[in-house]
Amino acid sequence: MVDIVDKRRFLLVGEICNTAIACVFAALVWFHLVTSAGLLLFSFLVAAANALTAPAWQAVVTLLVPKSDLPQAVAANSVGINASRAVGPALGGALLGGFGAAAPFCINAVSNIGVIGALLWWREPRQADSGLPPEHLPSAILTGLRHARYNAPLTATLIRAAGFFLFASAYWALLPLVARSQIGGDATL
Repeated sequence: MVDIVDKRRFLLVGEICNTAIACVFAALVWFHLVTSAGLLLFSFLVAAANALTAPAWQAVVTLLVPKSDLPQAVAANSVGINASRAVGPALGGALLGGFGAAAPFCINAVSNIGVIGALLWWREPRQADSGLPPEHLPSAILTGLRHARYNAPLTATLIRAAGFFLFASAYWALLPLVARSQIGGDATL
């Protein structure tokens, strides 16, 4: 989908939606109106928005750095994503312990405004028009699935990635329970 639409506009819409979701959830937490169902709903909405925008964020890296610096930029991007998985929950826990339950959600909502501002400022470099009509999303998905099916190394990589992330995601989600029950900690630790 990212290759079919304007990446900047796609990211702007995605980040505006993400910010709106974060603002509504922060308000619900602030006014103590969060229920189990609401938590699950907003977790799903944030994850869906991130899943939709992640490929676009990866695709714009090639537009931001020269080709010679691309391997280092991709590596730095990966390091940033993985570091945020470790630092983010720790920072969120510190904010939660120091300022209350709404603080991490409010800061998340406000931080997205900077991302939207950067996207409004940035202009995608002009590229030569291929002269071909844009591919439609359903046929592009079928082409990608066909390619993955008949490319053995890609199929093996996708299977390994799916297996890893299925179990790694469960592990990351359960880490707060491990901290509470095994270490005897809470959000202030």
